[in-house]
Amino acid sequence: MARSLCPGAWLRKPCYLQARFSYVRMKYLFFSWLAVFVGSWIIYVQYSTYTELCRGKDCKKIICDKYKTGVIDGPACNSLCVTETLYFGKCLSTKPSNQMYLGIWDNLPGVVKCQMEQALHLDFGTELEPRKEIVLFDKPTRGTTVQKFKEMVYSLFKAKLGDQGNLSELVNLILTVADGDKDGQVSLGEAKSTWALLQLNEFLLMVILQDKEHTPKLMGFCGDLYVMESVEYTSLYGISLPWVIELFIPSGFRRSMDQLFTPSWPRKAKIAIGLLEFVEDVFHGPYGNFLMCDTSAKNLGYNDKYDLKMVDMRKIVPETNLKELIKDRHCESDLDCVYGTDCRTSCDQSTMKCTSEVIQPNLAKACQLLKDYLLRGAPSEIREELEKQLYSCIALKVTANQMEMEHSLILNNLKTLLWKKISYTNDS
Repeated sequence: MARSLCPGAWLRKPCYLQARFSYVRMKYLFFSWLAVFVGSWIIYVQYSTYTELCRGKDCKKIICDKYKTGVIDGPACNSLCVTETLYFGKCLSTKPSNQMYLGIWDNLPGVVKCQMEQALHLDFGTELEPRKEIVLFDKPTRGTTVQKFKEMVYSLFKAKLGDQGNLSELVNLILTVADGDKDGQVSLGEAKSTWALLQLNEFLLMVILQDKEHTPKLMGFCGDLYVMESVEYTSLYGISLPWVIELFIPSGFRRSMDQLFTPSWPRKAKIAIGLLEFVEDVFHGPYGNFLMCDTSAKNLGYNDKYDLKMVDMRKIVPETNLKELIKDRHCESDLDCVYGTDCRTSCDQSTMKCTSEVIQPNLAKACQLLKDYLLRGAPSEIREELEKQLYSCIALKVTANQMEMEHSLILNNLKTLLWKKISYTNDS
């Protein structure tokens, strides 16, 4: 007969405790190893995503190869490729095709942006053409005169901005920007760089609004890489956390946490006024109307004086260009007629084509973003009026009668309400 493992009654209790302890230890070890495995897998996936998103070395190599072979030129080329006094810092990229970094250029902070694929057309959910199928920096060709280049730029602007009466002024402005070394002439390399950059809405908007307070200044370019003014705070609100920590924070809790890390209310009001002023800048500006197609907080920032500065304007597009591209797009529902996150038209069920008229104006989108931002912590004496004006603003529609008059009235009322409240505060 086999001996019992616990022959005596006086041994049974210790034996039971020993077995239970072993079971608990095994269970603890199993879940510990499981947590390590799952955590390692998540970190590996996120690291792989990071290396795919952040391809600054590839971008620099492509640009510098073109510069060293004399294909392109620009004021940032020598610093990037020869003296190496322009270098990339923290990666801010959200898409592999659009590289974005904090950078330093001759001890001045800036934001470096580089295109890993050419933006030949607006992307309505389809992938852009692969870079290998595009002859990069192929225009203008050798032998092109300055006059011919001006005609090329004029035709491009006419297609993007419509038949504006003052396009010739914009063409002359572009030639001034293209002359990066300020020698009074535009070289073929500078022209190739400028032509590539003019395909990008953000670059065009920076040139058009170069004298406006809330548009970051262009510092220089090389090919389709460009450097713009740095912004101290690169999101409207929130706190920057390491990506490893971000993984384990639920999105709902993250939004609530973001609202806690905002400036004081008078400073928020000043930032909000800046956004309203930027909406004015792009609404029927000197070269037509631009549409804000992604009004998320990550695209807006502010400096140490709490003046709003745009961080990312790549989804701000000329209205004429968007209408032309979307009007004949096949659709099954209104969901098929969206560019970015915020530019929506309707689907005509009789023709199964998208209509060209964007439903919501820029101001309504800005007010939607500002609603929670401004109402949280708003002074009690203006909260009710502020809420009323914000909801009236959000309700604006492009198709409404006398929309432009309502737009101006609501915008001015909001700015007046906020300024009156903060004009005599130290925070403003």
